[in-house]
Amino acid sequence: MDTRSKIIDAARLAELPLPRTLVAAYFDVLVTDHIRKLRQLRSPGHDLVVVLRDPPDPLLEPRARAELAAALDMVDYVVLGADGQLPVDATLEEDRQALIEHVIERH
Repeated sequence: MDTRSKIIDAARLAELPLPRTLVAAYFDVLVTDHIRKLRQLRSPGHDLVVVLRDPPDPLLEPRARAELAAALDMVDYVVLGADGQLPVDATLEEDRQALIEHVIERH
């Protein structure tokens, strides 16, 4: 399966059937804690939709982040182009900041 087919735009998101679980985050970079949290959010009978936000000072291009998230088996769809329409999940983004601080310390 080509997981890139799971990447959709905001207009297609509105067409998706309910119920669905939305997670809005940067996923810049994708770390193991993101995967654990996404597994926890996965609910039977609900599509898990990741809405990618544009981070300040991104490390990865949006398409690269979308392809990484789409490759996860628990993710049903990844939405590009909906930035600013949904709040960022702060718990998922704490991991990004911790990783950045760790890399800076090690440098």
